[in-house]
Amino acid sequence: MKKTTLLLVFMICSFIGFSQNGISLEQAEKMIAVAKEKAISLDTKMNISIVDAGANLVAFVRMDGAWLGSADISLKKAKTARYFNMNTGIIGSLSQPGGSLYNIEHSNGGLITFPGGVPIKNEAGEVIGAIGVSGSSVENDHAVAEAGASTTN
Repeated sequence: MKKTTLLLVFMICSFIGFSQNGISLEQAEKMIAVAKEKAISLDTKMNISIVDAGANLVAFVRMDGAWLGSADISLKKAKTARYFNMNTGIIGSLSQPGGSLYNIEHSNGGLITFPGGVPIKNEAGEVIGAIGVSGSSVENDHAVAEAGASTTN
């Protein structure tokens, strides 16, 4: 393709809101807002990470008073969910001793294989990113991640 054609395609894609990485900052910020609301309703403080289709960090928030150590965990949960396109809790059940994915958490620079990471899908059902949440019980982490992931528009 000629440079002018490529530039035109890029401009059109930018104009209609197409994200080359699957998820826009605007979408990520909406997901974080919904996830924060859910965390507040559960009376907990969370670290929330959103990654794009390439597992690159798009947005992050650490609620006031959230555990410092959970910032890294939230990002690793998001990446884990995106790398394997499934909830991190499912990967955790498969990675127990004797499981088909035993020791997988040592791959990819370290994975988190307990609940709180959820893939984000577009309206067509395609994975466009993932959300990772950490700062409370795994049940609360998962509930907050699910709330955020359900807000793709």
